[in-house]
Amino acid sequence: MGDSFFEVREFHPCCDGELRFLRFPSVSLASKTTVGLYLPPNARKKEKCPVIYCLSGLTSTYENFIVKANVIRFAAQWGFALVAPDTSPRQTAISDEDRDQDIGAGAGFYVDATAAPWAKYYRMAHFIGQELPTLLEEHFPLDPEKCGVMGHSMGGMGALSLALRNPCKWKSVSAFAPIGNPASGEWGRKVTEFYFGGDSSQWEHYDPCLLLGQGRRHPATILIDQGLKDEYWDRLRPEALAAAIEQAAQPAQLRLHESYDHSYWFVQSFIEDHIAHHAAILGC
Repeated sequence: MGDSFFEVREFHPCCDGELRFLRFPSVSLASKTTVGLYLPPNARKKEKCPVIYCLSGLTSTYENFIVKANVIRFAAQWGFALVAPDTSPRQTAISDEDRDQDIGAGAGFYVDATAAPWAKYYRMAHFIGQELPTLLEEHFPLDPEKCGVMGHSMGGMGALSLALRNPCKWKSVSAFAPIGNPASGEWGRKVTEFYFGGDSSQWEHYDPCLLLGQGRRHPATILIDQGLKDEYWDRLRPEALAAAIEQAAQPAQLRLHESYDHSYWFVQSFIEDHIAHHAAILGC
């Protein structure tokens, strides 16, 4: 499976399936990028596998979600492939790209930048929404009709944004502690300044609250888990997201958990529920 287009950086048998870290040139990102791909045991029979894209948060890489969330064992049980892209381009020609934790490397925010110099490289929405699925479905046994997306924090925002914008592609969606209303939050203001050149209207394409306010509803129920001890509560703005969901009459299950924080220990605690959620919607 696959061919010389992908450089296999690592290969690991895992839970009777196969985990690869693949490096390849991306047109959207104008650079090489790395993605984690887990293929479950049934992929050996050349069967088309349902697939969940796993989007990580700020400062993370293609490894974090797939390694720290304890997701592979449950994906193997349900027969899911997993795709874990990086959170941004890396090593571009942009100076000071690594200066801050909340902009540049590790902080792509799953948007398409419109302002120079970021616009040439930081096109994460197009990369994950179009380029990456097309490439992987061409080279690996992934079922394009059974495709879901989940994410944590910044990745939760990205998952909600992708699914609300294109529910025909992303038929199931879930999120852990998503950045619910970035246009009105501290992290989002920095994105507006750098990636959008000060044009806050660009958030209308990506902010989950704004998308819901535009009438962008997903036909399937959205599962969202949020810890009540989350140290980033004020920046995530879960109360704004809950209000937008209610106002839009979006089918959703928003679960609040006493004592849980923002870490991957929180994600691990409920990841099996999320895999079952996607399985029920995708008919797995």
